[in-house]
Amino acid sequence: MISEYFVILGFAIQIIGSFGYCLDTLRGKIQPNRITWLLWSLIPMVAFFAQRSQGVEMQSLMTFSVGFIPLFVLLASFFNAKAVWKLGKFDFICGFLSLLGILLWYITKEGNIAIIFSIAADFLAAIPTVIKSYTHPQSESINNYFAAILNSIITILTIKKFDFANSSFAFYILFINSFIFFLVKFKVKNLIYFQIKNSQ
Repeated sequence: MISEYFVILGFAIQIIGSFGYCLDTLRGKIQPNRITWLLWSLIPMVAFFAQRSQGVEMQSLMTFSVGFIPLFVLLASFFNAKAVWKLGKFDFICGFLSLLGILLWYITKEGNIAIIFSIAADFLAAIPTVIKSYTHPQSESINNYFAAILNSIITILTIKKFDFANSSFAFYILFINSFIFFLVKFKVKNLIYFQIKNSQ
């Protein structure tokens, strides 16, 4: 394990990666899904306070960073008309279910249960962006997702006690960002289409 203070390095990497994503949004090069990014700015804060209530210390900084920084991406999307991703019924359904997860956390107010609901809510919020990353990878940028991958790996390497409160959210962030990164970086839909076309 490495020193828990390396979490600060992960935080810095997240800021740098997200800065590039914000710039691409401001330039209208990408179109973030506002429902996803709104909820990504709220849900990790629930997990952050739940972790703090469970005694998680430095590792909770990663959770805070993946909630605080999306707020800037969301705000950036309002400064360029080309940075708007058209929202559909499915986006709002995922958003509603995600907010339901936050409500369930509020009702229970128990640390680990709050983290479970936060992960579930965050995943539901991510679904519209996961689908968009598959169908329209050009509307996304890998900067923020790659930074989040590094941030979560560094955080995981600092964990001395691998209990649910300390490690679950970091592993989830590693998974969801790796998945989106893979879809965008390798343009999976185009790759599958190319393979099918060549096999005919």
